[in-house]
Amino acid sequence: MGIHYDYKSTRGEKAMRKEAKRKARLEQRKAKRNLKAKVEEPKDKMHDIQKTITLEDLTNPNKN
Repeated sequence: MGIHYDYKSTRGEKAMRKEAKRKARLEQRKAKRNLKAKVEEPKDKMHDIQKTITLEDLTNPNKN
């Protein structure tokens, strides 16, 4: 009998373990995604409000 005899009696337990494993993986992915989003979020550099914006400021790609 072996495996076939055992199948129905442990089916619920196996399903619960599988579901818990799936939820754990989802939580890890969410945590990783949130961590990555926080790390990669650069702060926007704003120009000085008191300074007049010139053509040089708008067109020079090497200016920081």
